[in-house]
Amino acid sequence: MVDSSPPPRCISGRTTQNTFDAMTPLPPAILVAGTHSGSGKTTVTRALMAALVRRGKIVQGFKAGPDFIDPGHHTAITGRISRNVDTWMMGPEASSASYRRNAAGADIAVIEGVMGLFDGRGTDEDAGSTADLARLWNLPVILVVDAKGMARSIAAMAHGYATYDARVNVAGIVANRVGGVRHYQDYLRPALRQGSSVEPLGYLLRDPRIEVPSRHLGLLTAEEFAATSEHHDALADAAEASIDFDRLLALAQVPTLNDVKASLRISEPTGRRVAVARDRAFCFYYEDNLDALRDAGAEIIPFSPLADRELPAGIDLLYLGGGYPEIHAEALSGNAGIRESIRRYHRDGGAIYAECGGMMACARSLRDLHGHDYPMWDLIPARTVMQSRFAALAYVTARTTGDGLLGPAGTEARGHEFHYSTKEPLGPLQYATELRSAGREVKPDGITIGGLLAGYAHLHFGSNLAVVRGMLAK
Repeated sequence: MVDSSPPPRCISGRTTQNTFDAMTPLPPAILVAGTHSGSGKTTVTRALMAALVRRGKIVQGFKAGPDFIDPGHHTAITGRISRNVDTWMMGPEASSASYRRNAAGADIAVIEGVMGLFDGRGTDEDAGSTADLARLWNLPVILVVDAKGMARSIAAMAHGYATYDARVNVAGIVANRVGGVRHYQDYLRPALRQGSSVEPLGYLLRDPRIEVPSRHLGLLTAEEFAATSEHHDALADAAEASIDFDRLLALAQVPTLNDVKASLRISEPTGRRVAVARDRAFCFYYEDNLDALRDAGAEIIPFSPLADRELPAGIDLLYLGGGYPEIHAEALSGNAGIRESIRRYHRDGGAIYAECGGMMACARSLRDLHGHDYPMWDLIPARTVMQSRFAALAYVTARTTGDGLLGPAGTEARGHEFHYSTKEPLGPLQYATELRSAGREVKPDGITIGGLLAGYAHLHFGSNLAVVRGMLAK
C-alpha cells in the first residue's frame, strides 16, 4: 500500500529563492576545507552557519564539488538555497556565475570544501578540488583537522597543508572532535602557535548531538534528518563557546571572480512546462540546473512519484533526478497510478531525462540489498541491482553519439557518477552517450528508447548550457 500523505520536498518551504541584481555588492567568503573526507568539515560548516545566523547575519551557503546532500543541510540552517561550485565540472565561469547570482544580498558566504583540501579529479591534477577553488578565487581557507588523539602533531599537519602549495592561503585552523577544554588549551593551541603559521581559531568538542547520521551515499538528507531548532541551537552553542568569530570574520575576503557575462542571460518565457520529480526518493538535483531551465523560459512543476497518482498536466519534459529509489522501492512499486501515467507519457512520445536514481525507476525492476525484486516503471528492459559498495565514483564527460535529447551528435557536458547499483540488461539496449573519465576506458551510458534518455551520469548544465536548449527544443 502506498502512503497517501505527501512527503516533504527536498527544498524546505522555509527557504527563499535567491535573487540576483548585478549592482548588488558581493559579500566576503570563507572556504572551510578538510584534511580528508570524514574530518568533520560538514559539522564545522553547519556550526559556523548556525552561529552566524544567530548573530543576525544573512548567510549564503555553497558546496565545492559534486554533492547533493550537504547543500540541503546548509539550506535548512540559513534559509537560503545552497549551491554547488566546481572548477572542473562547472568550470570557472559557471562557478563564478553561481556565486554572483546567489551570494548577492548576503552578509557572508560560507563555502564547504570537498574531500581533502588537495583532492580533485586525479592524482596528477587537482582540478575540481577545494584548493583549486581557493587559488582561483583567492579565498582564505579554514582548515578542519580531526584532533582526536592528537597533540603536537597538529602543528606538523597544519604546517604541511599551509606550505604544500604557496598559492593556497590556509589562513586558519579549527580543531574538531577535541576531547576537552584542556586538550585544546594545553596541547593543541600551544603546538599551533609554536610550530605553524596558521592561526588557531578554536575547536569543537566531540559531541554526537551536533552530528548528522550517515549511510551508503553519505549523510542522511536534510529532510530525512529533519533537524529541529534545538539541534541548530546546539550547533550554534558549540561554535560560539569555542570559536573566535571576530578573527574568523576578519579573515573573510570577497572572491576574485571570473567574467560571467555569458552565463546569466535570461530568456523570455517559452511556455515549456518541465515536471521535476521531487520527494524523498528523488532529491538529487543541482539547483543551478533548475535555474538554467527557468532562465531558458521553462516553468518548473514539482511532483512526487511517491505520493502523486498522475503526472502534472500539459508537460513538455519530465526530469527524473537521482536519489534513493532503492530505499523507497516498495512505495514506488505500489503506486500503480504514477507508473501508468509515466508509461502513458512515454508511449505518447514525451521527452524524459532520467539521471541515476531516475534511471533506476525507469527500469523493469529493482533488486535491493536483501535480494527482493520490486517492479518499477518498465520503460527500460533492464534490472538494477544494489550492491554493498559503490560501483562508480568519478568525474565524467558525457558525449552524445547521435542527435538526441541533449542536442546534436558530439554535444558534451560534464558531470559525475556516484552509485551503488549495477544494471543487468533484460533485452537489447541502445545508448546515446559515452562517458569519459580520467584513467578509465570509455563506456556507454544514456539509454535511449523513444523520447527517453536515461543514464547513471549526473550532468551539470552549467558546463554546457546548449543541453538546456536541446532539451526544451524536444
